[in-house]
Amino acid sequence: MVKNSFIPVISQEKKEENPGSIEFQVFNFTNKIRRLTSHLELHRKDYLSQRGLRKILGKRQRLLSYLSKKNGIRYKNLINQLDIR
Repeated sequence: MVKNSFIPVISQEKKEENPGSIEFQVFNFTNKIRRLTSHLELHRKDYLSQRGLRKILGKRQRLLSYLSKKNGIRYKNLINQLDIR
């Protein structure tokens, strides 16, 4: 498992912009999801990590649905940048 595997799509300026923004939160959740997914490929029976992954997936899903209702353009840009769907 690589500890510092970040998505290079969002620039440093965007990260420093607002850590409470929806894009930043989705970015962090996506990093956590990718780290947990690679962990679970090695440790298939780690049920606590599976539960944590499902919780993070739900949080990201709720944030993305909120963003799609409020601002569809920002939602589409974020989805394309992170290659989520």
